[in-house]
Amino acid sequence: MKLLHKDIEKDNAGQVTLIPEEAEDMWHSYNLLQVGDSLRASTIRKVQTESSTGSVGSSRVRTTLTLCVETVDFDSQACQLRVKGTNIEENQYVKMGAYHTIELELNRKFTLAKKSWDSILLDRIDQACDPTQKADVAAVVMQEGLANVMLVTPAMTLLRAKVEVTIPRKRRGSCTQHDKALDRFYEAVMQAILRHINFDVIKCILVGSPGFVKDQFISYLFKEAVRQDNKVLLENRPKFMMVHSSSGHKYSLKEILSDPAVTSRLSDTKAAGEVKALEDFYKMLQHEPDRALYGTTYWICIHASLLFCAARHQDVPTRSRYVRLVDNVRDNGGNVRIFSSLHVSGEQLTQLSGVAAILRFPIPDLSEPEDLSSSDED
Repeated sequence: MKLLHKDIEKDNAGQVTLIPEEAEDMWHSYNLLQVGDSLRASTIRKVQTESSTGSVGSSRVRTTLTLCVETVDFDSQACQLRVKGTNIEENQYVKMGAYHTIELELNRKFTLAKKSWDSILLDRIDQACDPTQKADVAAVVMQEGLANVMLVTPAMTLLRAKVEVTIPRKRRGSCTQHDKALDRFYEAVMQAILRHINFDVIKCILVGSPGFVKDQFISYLFKEAVRQDNKVLLENRPKFMMVHSSSGHKYSLKEILSDPAVTSRLSDTKAAGEVKALEDFYKMLQHEPDRALYGTTYWICIHASLLFCAARHQDVPTRSRYVRLVDNVRDNGGNVRIFSSLHVSGEQLTQLSGVAAILRFPIPDLSEPEDLSSSDED
């Protein structure tokens, strides 16, 4: 994401102009957009024209519209973002108040204006525009007949390919059909890796499975790479790392990222840090339950390390309470980790009401908690 212009007033009102440069930037844009915002962007509009003879024709023209946002739809697999709203500025093709849908496009700027930019939104802009925050980890989670090829970015986990091949059982005296099916399966996984993984960007490719499936696949992969003289695979062999997982399903990625060997190798990635923080919380919940808390109560995290899932809250009162919670933890010297709801760790945290905390020290008097689930105005 490229930041072209940022104008935020002291009352937190203002606007930013951004250019999404890659698919993941659409996820950041989706989290920045809220109902009631003003979005200005280029779009295509179908316009009807009437000639002097009375015949009616139509044409598609590109124009720039400013919409008051009403709905935001995001396709996480295609990374496409559509925004629907009403036109709030004069335009020669679209009447005031008319509905239109804008599909944000890569490498095309848009301007987003808000009445109030909170700290979480501003942090997201900083994260999206940081050139060091890239998708530098890939993972292949597999078992016999099933493989999921994923990209792990700082903001989300993207499933890029799912490979399923029926593997016949071994029969007494003959394993021919079983072995042939495995070769077809490994070949399909290899092609998915070559198609979806950019080796110029990816620093590490995690291959996880139960048993010896991963070992057999890696052996097949580089045997084929030598036979086909595939220099891309051969030159990037050190990037492959084998690790145990209990299954080939997507949820096993959390187990892989929790492995100490993986954690040490990926210590500088956001996804591994999130998984480690969630593991620390579960350990604290088991051994020192007085210091591990979760739920929607406001007071639990004032003197704590806060784990917070960045789920979208459209109603202003609820969102303002969560923002105040994050700000108070930071003001009191606590650590805040904002999880993505599209990471495996974020999915687990969402099940804990989206907020968990490890108290830095036991607090004897926790009186009069304020419930974040309340929708009353402050």
